[in-house]
Amino acid sequence: MIPSWILDIFAAIMLVVAAVSAARLVAARPWQRGGRRAALSDIDVAHLLMAIAMAGQLVPGLQTLPDGAWQVIFAVITAWFGYRVIRDAQVSGVRALAGGHCAPHLIHAGAMLYMFAAVSAPAAHGSGGMGGGMSGMGTLSLPFLALLFALALVGYTIWDLDQLSGPGASGHYSLGAVRVAPAGPVLAGVGATAGPGGTAPVAVAEPAGPAVAAETAAEAPEVPPASAPADGTGVLAPWVATSCRIAMGVTMAFMLVIMI
Repeated sequence: MIPSWILDIFAAIMLVVAAVSAARLVAARPWQRGGRRAALSDIDVAHLLMAIAMAGQLVPGLQTLPDGAWQVIFAVITAWFGYRVIRDAQVSGVRALAGGHCAPHLIHAGAMLYMFAAVSAPAAHGSGGMGGGMSGMGTLSLPFLALLFALALVGYTIWDLDQLSGPGASGHYSLGAVRVAPAGPVLAGVGATAGPGGTAPVAVAEPAGPAVAAETAAEAPEVPPASAPADGTGVLAPWVATSCRIAMGVTMAFMLVIMI
């Protein structure tokens, strides 16, 4: 038996994730032409639905939809993110799976679909539904698959934590490679002087005039928009979505382990 207060804590965290995801959708206004971050609204929708579903799995009183309805929903979400991962892989290859923008969401959606589809018959038809089965240590069929999902979720969660804590972390995945501008022509007036000890030449450049600066700026390639940091502050900040994904990854892994 899993203590009910542990399940209540995880359910409360999922309700917070659902509220934050809903707030992000309202702030982004993806349904309007001028809405912000419309391209990433599918992630917030997925987070909202997953958090609501997991809260109902953990606490029977928070159940909203039948298990069959959730299976259909997460089958659609899994297919959508699978399509996006394939598109990313066509551009970035294996990198789309290792640190791509949509690969973690594909694993999350697949894990949710598995948990609803593979729950054992006693847990699925008990008075408490899937939540009641978990508190009674219900099991999942194909436990090896549950273990694989749990390991993948832990791996992506560690990756997310590294993205948040690393130097210059933006808190989001980005497939766009930053292009470095090639070195411009050598400016006139550059001289060479002896370095310390007189063993190595050291270049000394004179200040470039406006014409040279304009020419250099014109030759430098523009950084593609995909490589720029995602726009958003406050609830739309990238680290907020990453924090939600971390909370869901930990919760999913916990659920999968106690149902094996």
